Amino acid sequence: MKSAAFWRPVRRVLVTLPVLWVVVSVVFFLIHLVPGDPVVQMLGEGATASDIGALRHAYGLDAPLGDQYLHYWRGIMHLDLGSSLRMHDSVMHLVLQRYPYTLALTLAAMVIGVAVSLPAGVLSALHRNRWQDRTLGVVSLIGLSFPNFALGPILILVFSIALGWLPVSTAGNGGGGDFLLHLVLPGLTLGLSLAAVLTRMVRTAMLEELGQDYIRTARAKGLTENQVVYRHALRNALIPILTVMGLQFGSLLSGAIVTETIFSWPGLGRLTLSAISNRDYALVQGCILAIGLTYVAVNLLTDIAYTIVNPRMRRA
Repeated sequence: MKSAAFWRPVRRVLVTLPVLWVVVSVVFFLIHLVPGDPVVQMLGEGATASDIGALRHAYGLDAPLGDQYLHYWRGIMHLDLGSSLRMHDSVMHLVLQRYPYTLALTLAAMVIGVAVSLPAGVLSALHRNRWQDRTLGVVSLIGLSFPNFALGPILILVFSIALGWLPVSTAGNGGGGDFLLHLVLPGLTLGLSLAAVLTRMVRTAMLEELGQDYIRTARAKGLTENQVVYRHALRNALIPILTVMGLQFGSLLSGAIVTETIFSWPGLGRLTLSAISNRDYALVQGCILAIGLTYVAVNLLTDIAYTIVNPRMRRA
């Protein structure tokens, strides 16, 4: 059993490696199909042919596409993602510099989403078809229908401009408290949308578990309602909820591009958008690789969380 528990996450990593290879390969080839020359864009239309050729040779862009692809993978094996065409810096340094901001924003949104959705979903399931359930259903539907690019400016208008409680944008240059204050509004923008999705998922999973025979048995044994709901029903309902959370974590990373732009958050999303608009091949590939590795890590952690929540899955 211990051997199976050890090899399960290892097999999961091995399965996701081909997916990561496909993602990086597709991004590499597609970015080269985008019209326009990044070297001409960087030097300007008045650049001479010799200057363009020299810069293209310096970045290896004059080599055949297959050679560029192999060179890129050799660099990945040595943790060298190349240099940015526009920022004249190492791609690895730029990604590592911006990645913590995106990770902090995503984790904040996840914490907000879970903190709101778990009690709301449980409350909705316990009061099925009553006014509490209907009210939470309407609120979650509004949350699902409200895009981030609309919610973000509204939060800025209310909490920053009208009330003056929170800073408008950027990550702040002060200490930890200052950083957390700047994190609140973008975290709420992403987290409230996630809460709307998770609330409906928690309600559905809880309704299914509350109708099981073991719940009636637990109540017949004299357990309190809190023990029945939170110790038994909610724990078993967490399996599908964890699956959705793992998938939504990836959605938060991609959704962070819009949110980071609205709040001028110096994360990986804004860096990716800037790299795409500038046709900065190496930087786009580095950003996508970082997001892909995050997907792999989250899937692995979700798989491990299954065995913690439900010990029976350790034997699978």
